[in-house]
Amino acid sequence: MYIVMNRLEVPAEQAAEFEARFGGNMASTLDGVSGLRRAALLRPHRDEDPYVAVMEFEDEAAFQGWLQSDAFRAAHGHGPREGGGPGPSVSSYEVVTEVANPA
Repeated sequence: MYIVMNRLEVPAEQAAEFEARFGGNMASTLDGVSGLRRAALLRPHRDEDPYVAVMEFEDEAAFQGWLQSDAFRAAHGHGPREGGGPGPSVSSYEVVTEVANPA
């Protein structure tokens, strides 16, 4: 599994508007993205901390495919950044160990 996290600085007074806009954008652009397992927007508990958008892909190839997709362009208003990589506030990880509770 390949996980991408984007830190988003949002002033506290704009949080509600940001959540509505970002959530709507996720709902309208991520449905059916090949290789995407899950996407979530995480709200910080402290005003000084950033929001975090988390996307879980099957593998890095699925993430790279999303960067080149119409869904990415629709969500961001442009194609990927020059060089094909994510922006400076984006971190990516490969899952090494995972524990899931079969509740």
